[in-house]
Amino acid sequence: MKISLIQPSRNNLKYLKWSYDAIRKNQGNHEVQICVADDASTDGTWGWCIQTMEKDLNFQAIRNKTGKRLGHTILYDRLVNEVARHDVCMIYHADMYLMPGAIDQIEHKLTDKTIVSLTRIEPPLHPPGPEKMLMDFGIEPEEFKEQELLDWFKDIQLHQLTKITEGVFAPWAFYKKDFQEIGGHDPLYAPQSKEDSDIFNRFQLNGIKFKQTWGGCVYHMTCRGSRFADGAVRNPDGNVFMKNRETDEWLKQNAKATREFIRKWGHFVKHDEYLKPIVPPKYNIGFMITNANLQLIEALEPWCSTIYCDEQFNTGRYADYVEMEDTSFDLYEKFKPLDNEKQNEILIEIDGARFNNEDFRFIQNLSEIISNDKELEKGTFQLGNLQITIISLKTYEKELIICK
Repeated sequence: MKISLIQPSRNNLKYLKWSYDAIRKNQGNHEVQICVADDASTDGTWGWCIQTMEKDLNFQAIRNKTGKRLGHTILYDRLVNEVARHDVCMIYHADMYLMPGAIDQIEHKLTDKTIVSLTRIEPPLHPPGPEKMLMDFGIEPEEFKEQELLDWFKDIQLHQLTKITEGVFAPWAFYKKDFQEIGGHDPLYAPQSKEDSDIFNRFQLNGIKFKQTWGGCVYHMTCRGSRFADGAVRNPDGNVFMKNRETDEWLKQNAKATREFIRKWGHFVKHDEYLKPIVPPKYNIGFMITNANLQLIEALEPWCSTIYCDEQFNTGRYADYVEMEDTSFDLYEKFKPLDNEKQNEILIEIDGARFNNEDFRFIQNLSEIISNDKELEKGTFQLGNLQITIISLKTYEKELIICK
């Protein structure tokens, strides 16, 4: 088959070289275009890209010359739309080693309106899960036990060639037309974090089916770049140690992206055990808050469409919060006076003096609580200290499919 691999990279040169070599060794009888975006790297990535383009006609690279990080949320889409020349593309990370036969599996499994994910084999840097295999064949390219991995994989591959689950995670292969139909990734999450969960939700709502092949795999060193920028390390006993080693940059952006995801979808990221998306309904919710304070507003604001409250809080004005919060949403438009005409279809009365952790859990799971109650109709009911009035149960999640 003909396929374009999509690889943004920032100061990841040693992984990029390692990944490139594996692709060329194990791509099989397929035409594989490798598309790289150098995201303002300072480690010599662009020089290597120039040299590689000169000797490999199926390697194309673009460069972010601004000196400021754009992030893979933006560069994925630039590579798909501007560089990839094949109808099939695959989001692929620089810290991945392509296993033999992986492209064969994509060719066999990819059909119309589907996305095919390869299964990840990972060292134990993160907790185990049914969607991946944990095996330690090295945590850095310099200690990579390639032949041991290939021997082990040869023994298990035949037993799982036909195994298919419905999860989705990088690396994921797709038809370019399906990606472009929904507008690609949402720049709301730039430079990174939660952009994958967002696009997976939108793919599912647009009728895409997910297939994870277990006969096609990658060895994935995981989270190199912004999250664990200085690589992985072992403790004196030889065990991998990664806890609390995330960069400040990643932690800050992940917190911001999580709040943006909630503002857009009305819930946390949700999926089943194999990482297939779960997309609860999106309702038009308004909070009517008395006895408000800035701490309460900070906790509640992402979870609704509109906040009605007194202009003056107990400990400051809402404008202080709006000015402080880093978001692409118009928060000035979101806040209304308490006596303003209510324009939402679900209204929740909240008394800040009585609001507690149980009430907050109700807020966080409200869309599922409402959608799972088949007997729920228009009217008012009590949930903890919350008074909830339902005017309409119209949902809006399908309006989020297209990124405009």
